[in-house]
Amino acid sequence: MEDKVSIKNIWKTIQEETERRVKAEPVLASFFHTTVLEHSSFSSAVADLIANDLGSTSVQPMMLISVIKDAINSSDEILAATVIDLIAAKEKDPSCRYLSEPLLFFKGFKSLQSHRVASWLWQNSRHTLAHYFQSRTSEVYGVDIHPAAKLGKGIMIDHGTGVVIGETSVVEDNVSIFQGVTLGGTGKDIGDRHPKVREGVLLSASSTILGNVEIGRNAKIAAGSVVLNDVREGTTVAGVPAREVGKSEGNVPADEIDHLIEKEN
Repeated sequence: MEDKVSIKNIWKTIQEETERRVKAEPVLASFFHTTVLEHSSFSSAVADLIANDLGSTSVQPMMLISVIKDAINSSDEILAATVIDLIAAKEKDPSCRYLSEPLLFFKGFKSLQSHRVASWLWQNSRHTLAHYFQSRTSEVYGVDIHPAAKLGKGIMIDHGTGVVIGETSVVEDNVSIFQGVTLGGTGKDIGDRHPKVREGVLLSASSTILGNVEIGRNAKIAAGSVVLNDVREGTTVAGVPAREVGKSEGNVPADEIDHLIEKEN
């Protein structure tokens, strides 16, 4: 878990990056000041950005800022997870050149942080407001995560558009998720009915996983696959319905982000 010193250092880096970008792109000077440079802490900037994105004519951003800050300040784990998500986005996305970019511009990162607030609300029996965050996150970022879904840290949602994660889903630490991924039910079950995605998994674009199935540690789900059964640890599956087509050979697909399918000898 990131300690307070690490978070402080990351915040300093973000501020320094932003100051340089003000000089490089003066058209955005006001935007950079209001989103980063006027804030005293990383958590304050996150709360302000999310609130302004998710606010509406009927629910003003200022009303949401206090809720988001309450969630972030309720537990060191929430803030630490946010920082680790930020680092994951920077390290895994080759298009990301600055730590400040996910914070300011990446809807996958921001949808995760909105979910962390919604999850906190859900756990505190504030279900209606949790659903508001879910609904607005879907509208604004194109990512629909049920507030009861359990997500770990160091998760990267790349592009974000069309990602759906159902109520009883579990996504462990260090999982990479691409656009169009669905973690859904089969439509006929009740109770615990959504996928369990273990650490190190890569879910490639438009892959669909249905039902209470387990995606084993360090597995890879190829683009466009439909998974209806458990996937063994360290294997690659592809197709409709998905079948095992390779092995990761001790690698961590979530870190490597290699969407190609390995062929077994």
